Amino acid sequence: MMSGSIQNFSIEVDGIKAVCPLGEVVGNKMIAEERIPVISCEGGCFRGEIARVAAHLVAEEEPYSRGCHGEMFTAPRSAMAKWAKKADKVVVIDGCFMHCHGRIMKNLVGSENTIQFDALPMYNKDKKYAEKMLVSEVPEAERRDLARRVADEVLTRLRNGTAHDSESQASCGLEPTAVSESSRA
Repeated sequence: MMSGSIQNFSIEVDGIKAVCPLGEVVGNKMIAEERIPVISCEGGCFRGEIARVAAHLVAEEEPYSRGCHGEMFTAPRSAMAKWAKKADKVVVIDGCFMHCHGRIMKNLVGSENTIQFDALPMYNKDKKYAEKMLVSEVPEAERRDLARRVADEVLTRLRNGTAHDSESQASCGLEPTAVSESSRA
């Protein structure tokens, strides 16, 4: 892991007049139905894939529904973004300790309205997946099982009101020397 000070930063996004027509329909419907948006890490690695599939599974349950993080993050006047801002809570399933989507969502809707989960410690307790990066490194059936495990734990925590991640890992499970050695290759 890198050491040093934490620095907040901004990313400039080009504005757009258009909004997604389907996103407008869905966003307005979700506002009217008072659904809770669920978004996830969409990272290109194995961890992001587990979070993404788990979010789909969570969103199948009442009162949740899948939200489009792209529109929530980059189209502030869209119905999808309004849904996130009007919802009592937004559920975020991040793929790892970086909490990328959770950090962004907290700035959009506030920490008090963000329920954030780190999927990795939910299925990587034995560090079996610490060195897995590519989606293809884990068979599809195993990925589905892991995503189901994450979704079940997220739903249990949401139902029990124990949604806060109390055992978030400080890293992906690799020791700092392993990371620096592998990055030199």
